Order: sequence, then C-alpha cells, then structure tokens
Amino acid sequence: MTWQVLNPFDQQPIGSVALVDWPQIDSWLDEADALHADLNARLPVHRRITILQRASALMRERAEALANQIAREGGKPIADARVETTRAIQSVELCVHELFASGGREIPMDLTEAGAGRKAFTFREPIGPVVAISAFNHPLNLIVHQVGPAVAAGCPVLVKPAKETPLSCRSFVEILYEAGLEERWCRFAPCEDDVAQRMVTDPRTAFFSFIGSARVGWMLRSKLAPGTRLALEHGGAAPVIVDEGVRRDAVIPALLKGGFYHSGQVCVSVQRVFVPQAELADFAAALGAGAEALIVGDPIQDETQCGPLIRATEVDRVEAWVDAAVEAGADVAAGGQRIGATLYPPTVLVDPPWDARVSREEVFGPVICVYGYDALDAAIDQANDLPYAFQAAVFADRSSIANRCVKALAASTVLVNDHTAFRVDWMPFAGRRQSGLGTGGIGYTMEDMTQEKLVIEKTLGTPA
Repeated sequence: MTWQVLNPFDQQPIGSVALVDWPQIDSWLDEADALHADLNARLPVHRRITILQRASALMRERAEALANQIAREGGKPIADARVETTRAIQSVELCVHELFASGGREIPMDLTEAGAGRKAFTFREPIGPVVAISAFNHPLNLIVHQVGPAVAAGCPVLVKPAKETPLSCRSFVEILYEAGLEERWCRFAPCEDDVAQRMVTDPRTAFFSFIGSARVGWMLRSKLAPGTRLALEHGGAAPVIVDEGVRRDAVIPALLKGGFYHSGQVCVSVQRVFVPQAELADFAAALGAGAEALIVGDPIQDETQCGPLIRATEVDRVEAWVDAAVEAGADVAAGGQRIGATLYPPTVLVDPPWDARVSREEVFGPVICVYGYDALDAAIDQANDLPYAFQAAVFADRSSIANRCVKALAASTVLVNDHTAFRVDWMPFAGRRQSGLGTGGIGYTMEDMTQEKLVIEKTLGTPA
C-alpha cells in the first residue's frame, strides 16, 4: 500500500510513499530496544555531533529544493517555506549546541551530617526508543524538532509523518543517513492509524512525541504502556487583547501575519481579538481591509501570501463554521466566501456569538474573530473561558495594562506587542489545559528524551 501525495493547490499528484506494516514496525521496535540495551552499540556524543553537523550542511546545500517541497506538498507559500527551511537547519544546529551545553551537576552531600563523606553528581543518559508522530503544517521543521533531539540524545527513533506531507520527513531521514547515521537509529515509518497506535502503545516505546489533533493525542495518551513518557503538542484558539488608544498601524500588520500565516493552519494562530467597544468598528474595518489585500493563490509563486488549506474537506469545515456564525449574527469585515476547492480567503468576523464554533474551538484556518469589550476584566475572562491555553498576546502602550494581562491571561506564553504565532526554536513552547502536555523546544525535548542518573560516592571507612 502507498500514500499518494497531492499538491493541495491543484490536487495533482507529486509523489508517493510506501506504507510500512506491523511486522516491519515490530521488527524495528525489537531492533531499537536491543540498540538501547546494548551499551557498546550506543553512538558516542562526538559521533552524533559529526552526523548532525553534516546533516545541517547538506540541508543548506539543498535549501531551495527543501523549501519547494514544503510548498508543493503542504501548500505553504514559498516565502514562508524558505523561512521554515532555514529554521529547520538552525534547529539541527541547535541540537549540536545543546550537546555542547549539556552536562550533569554536582549535588552537595555534606549539608547535613548524614551526607558527610560522600560526593554526588548527575549525568544524563538516553531514555530509550522514541516514537514520533507529526503534523502537516510544518512538514520539515516539526520533524526536525522530534527526530533531531532523539538523534542528539542517542535514542533510536521511529517517525510517522502526516499522511498529507510525508516527503519532507523522508528527505530529512535520508539526509541523516547520508550524513552517516545508520538506518537502524532512525526509521521512516509511514503507516496506517491502527499500525501507528500499536507502535505508540507498545511497551518497547520509551518516549512518545506527538504533534497534532488534541482528540487523537489525548486518546493515545490514555492507551500508553506503563512507564512510557510523552509530550503532546496540540492547538488552541489564541486570544489577543488590544488596549484602548493603541495605534492601529502598530497592531494590524502583526495580526494579519499572526492570523493568516499559512492560512491560519498554525497551532498558535491569532483567532480571537478583543478591542475596546468604542474602537471596534474602525478596528474591524482596518483589519478587514488588510485581510482583503492579501494575495491568495498558488503557494509556489513568490507573491502569494496565503495558500490553500491542506484538504478540500477543511475548506468545507471552515466554510460551515463561518456560515453558522454569520447566520447567528456575526458581521463579515473580509472574506467569508470560499474561492476554490482548497482555497478559503482571509476572513474577519465581527462579534460572532460566544457559543459559535469560531469562538469556542480552534478554527485552524484563515479566520480572525474580533470582539468589542467595555471592561478589560471582562475581555480577560472571555479570553480565558476555554479549555485550551497556549500562547496569548496583548498590545498596550501602558505597562500597567500589559503587566495585568501577562498575569491574568491563561497561557504558557504571553507576547507583549506581538502576535501569538511568534516562535523561535530554542524557547519553551507548551500548551496548558487541553492544549498539550510537556514542553517543546529543542533543548527541552532533548531533556525529555534523556533521564538524569545520580551517582553517590562514599569514601571507604566513612560511618554509615
């Protein structure tokens, strides 16, 4: 069996990958388990560094081809695909940096009489076989964030890409092989969902890394074998609070980028914007005008700013959610009508009802909702009134308002005078509540994929 990979813009086939069945996965898990158990087989750190450095060099040589592949299989505009490729290269290099910066620590023992005559220190060792399942929206950099740390940590890894975007994953795995990594340390494992579930929940899996749907992630977590550690990265419905009197030209460009980057198919995409009621009409009109000016089309064209959604069914879903909100009373300041089988325009809705799906659930499409507020506390309460919490933002000239929002917003990250979709690859990146479990970011993932071991040395003859 194979997955046929389609260009989401024109639905034309661009490649395929052969699927792996359970007997092969079972064999690979046996191999990974044996690799981890055999201390003599483990890759020394200097060897991992050399492989990752070679991989980053190969990626730099092929950067334009990798970017074109991202655009063609995932629909991300080529300008943004080039940025993703650069980030992916830097993420591989961050794995090397973390290896240079990592190490154990001394634990003081003689703080009490009981510890006298002893020395103690820690070091980190690989956790064991890693299984990674990834999402379509950053088909290269997300894979690097899951596979790169596993290689750096010395863990064998099996990686299942998203069905729609397996080509970038395969390219990265092949680059690792070319850089000198033996295949047994990293297996490209495209497979059907039932096989993936067996792989994830197998007791030989020591660490499970998942980026994707909350429904699937939390379901798989409930089925993990005892002892399996994990990290889940889901999405949210990112809120932005705008204080009164803030210049619109300082806010609108950031919201357009944060809400419509990759047509809103980002887990921390700007979705809910709260502005003072007296400024709502003018603000929504300005945001709508900016949205209408964005160029929607073929992602491989340099001028394109918003490409297709990943599947036609996603356009159907977004269209249904927007139509329902409009029927319930929302005004449309921009967009609101599909423009192709997989194209939906940047859309701005004004005051959709609070029980509408666009207000309560992650849209994961090019839709920004704008709400008016009379009291800041009411806006904060509404921003927090969801079972999701990831990144949030506030735009304010007054530090007192910014500080108040920083403290009060339910989020793992609050950005001040910037959009919610901002990220660099070394920062902590984590969902709260139903938005995730654990912390992403290269260094944080490497820590998750290793375990600290404590050594206590007692001087012979020391009283017990």
